[in-house]
Amino acid sequence: MGAADGAPAVALRDLGRAYGERVALAGVTLELPRGATLAVFGANGAGKTTLLRILATLLRPHAGEAVVLGSALPREGWAVRGRIGLLAHEPLLYRDLSARENLRFHARLHGVAAGRAEALLEAVGMARRAAEPLRSLSRGMTQRVAICRAVLHEPELLLLDEPLANLDPGAAGAVAPLIGRASGAARVLISHDVEQGLAEADLVLGLRGGRPALLAPAAAVGADDVRELYR
Repeated sequence: MGAADGAPAVALRDLGRAYGERVALAGVTLELPRGATLAVFGANGAGKTTLLRILATLLRPHAGEAVVLGSALPREGWAVRGRIGLLAHEPLLYRDLSARENLRFHARLHGVAAGRAEALLEAVGMARRAAEPLRSLSRGMTQRVAICRAVLHEPELLLLDEPLANLDPGAAGAVAPLIGRASGAARVLISHDVEQGLAEADLVLGLRGGRPALLAPAAAVGADDVRELYR
C-alpha cells in the first residue's frame, strides 16, 4: 500500500488480531494523512489499545495489512520505531531514576541532545522536580514526564492513549503544544472524553467488539454518534 514517499501516516486494510479464540480487532480499513489526527472511541475491551499496540510495532497483526509512515508492519517495524512516539497507560519510565535521568537515558537511545530533555522539562513545569526519583512524584507529574519521553525525538506519528489522564487544567495546557495539533505530527488518539476527542480529530474510528462501528470525517460525527458506542 504505497511507497514511503507521499505515503499516508497510517494505512490499514482489513486489519485483525486475536487472542486465542477471542477476536480483539477485525476488519479495520482506513487511511490517515500525514499531520492529521485519528480519534478512536469505544468501550473498554473494544480493541482500542490493541490497535495502538499494533501501530507501535508491539503486537503482530494476525490478518490484513498495516503500513505506518510507509513501512509495512511487522516486516519493516525496525525502520519506523524511531519515528513513532507512544504514550500508553504505563509511563515506560524507570521509577528509581529521576525525571531528568529518565529523559537523558531516552535521549541517548534516540541520539538526541540532552538540552532537548531540559527544554521539555521546563515546558511542562517539571524543571524544579526533575532531580527527584519518579516513584516520589504524583501520577500527574509522572504523566508529564511520560509525555516528554514520547515527544523527545520529535516523532512523525504520536500514539496517544488517554494523554490527559491525571492532568489538571494547568498541566493539560502546558503539554498541549507538545502533543496537540501544534506538534505537526500525525496522531492516533484514544479518548473517553467525547467532546475533546472530536475537537482534536480529523477522522473518527468507533470500535465495538473489535470491529468498526463508525468511521467518518470528524466534521460529520456528532457527540451522540460516539456515545452510541458505549451503550
